[in-house]
Amino acid sequence: MTHERQIYLLDPQQYSPETIAVAFAKTSRSPESFRQIAAELNAARSAEFNEKWVVGYGHSSVAEHAVLHIAVENISRLAVETLESNRLASYTEKSTRYQTWDADAFYIPPELTDGQLKTRYVQTCTRLFEVYQACLQSVTGHLNAAEPAAENETDAQRTRRIRSRAVDACRYLLPAASLANVGVTINARELEHAISKMLTSPLQEVREIGAQIRDAARESIPTLLKYVSEIPYLQDVCNEFSQVSYTPPEKNSDWCTLQHYETQALDRLLAASIYRETEINYAQALDWVHAAPAKKKSAWLYCLLGDLDSHTVPARELEYVTFTFDIVMDQGAYYEVKRHRMMTQTPQRLTARLGCAVPRVIEEAGVLDLYRGAMESARETSLALEAVNPALASYVVPNGFNRRVLLTTNLRSLIHFIRLRTAPNAHFAVRRVAQRIAEQVAEVTPELQPYLGRNENETALTIEKTHFFETGI
Repeated sequence: MTHERQIYLLDPQQYSPETIAVAFAKTSRSPESFRQIAAELNAARSAEFNEKWVVGYGHSSVAEHAVLHIAVENISRLAVETLESNRLASYTEKSTRYQTWDADAFYIPPELTDGQLKTRYVQTCTRLFEVYQACLQSVTGHLNAAEPAAENETDAQRTRRIRSRAVDACRYLLPAASLANVGVTINARELEHAISKMLTSPLQEVREIGAQIRDAARESIPTLLKYVSEIPYLQDVCNEFSQVSYTPPEKNSDWCTLQHYETQALDRLLAASIYRETEINYAQALDWVHAAPAKKKSAWLYCLLGDLDSHTVPARELEYVTFTFDIVMDQGAYYEVKRHRMMTQTPQRLTARLGCAVPRVIEEAGVLDLYRGAMESARETSLALEAVNPALASYVVPNGFNRRVLLTTNLRSLIHFIRLRTAPNAHFAVRRVAQRIAEQVAEVTPELQPYLGRNENETALTIEKTHFFETGI
């Protein structure tokens, strides 16, 4: 047998996802190459293996080698949230920043059996889309008149810039019912959990999507999804904790609060880094850091964080440092935040109860009353839907309404978030959130301030003054 190193791909056009998963799994007990193992397999033998080891004995890690690419089209943005709530997958969705929506591109939930309420729902969504188009035209016209071309900017570049600014503001009118397409790359183990969560949803649309994804995926991985079903545990948790009696909070001007951080966070980070490179235990490493002079600690911190470029991922030891924030942000900003799935995020249900943001350019373009009228109509319809089915009420809530989110992140993920979301090309709503997070982290751990990578040319407050007429908070 040759022992020459070999690295190659198992062609997914030649082998099914289940066969590739089995070929990788069998290497733990077979001395043969992956090519030889795969050549000896067929659909029936692969299914037999998965039935025994994955389904029967619970060796679920085998299913991680079966990877699918799933195209999901014309589902509501509300349903997209459930689909994208699974951490170990990759998603690309239709962007509200770079595309516009047709007037009828919204979902009508079948649970709306009351004729009058259904008519009101359709009228509200239709109005939101009509006002969206009207505001796009007015804001674009205003910006064209108010902003000359930048130096060396071509006509095409200026047109794209103006269009981007107009869409960034007018997307606040789009409701959660807006239809979107999502491309999903996911392994079978995570897919099973994702489908199970969707089958457990209180929304019929999401349950139907879960069943459709299951049926489509079974063509490639019939055994690995054989017994996928809803999760009663999630229903029980929801039912238990939704019964808690509470008083709705009053509006709080402090819309982003750092709820928890570790007072010895940096010492823990440095101790973990020493631990990795030495043979001492963690307590000894921590004592070593406590005893180190401040100058040495600064040198260690610079070594970890001071020379990172945009393509370098920081050391994993940064994950021992965590921060927890309670944030009220508009739904448009949350669309950006939710993509950072390495964070632990707990969003509350999307409602129209926490106020509505108004982009400054909406007022400047003379369409403030039109915008407010559409938002108020959406708020009233959402409240009417709540009385029938609280889950349905979220469909009609536009991006401009605020939402409360609990967020815990480690320092490694936080630095990535701040660098990406304070960049000038990020949407102004998420820039405001990222800047405020960076500011609060710097307040409690000033040693980190030079390394967070935030855009120093603006602050959360300057973004608010420049881009918001009102935040609704």
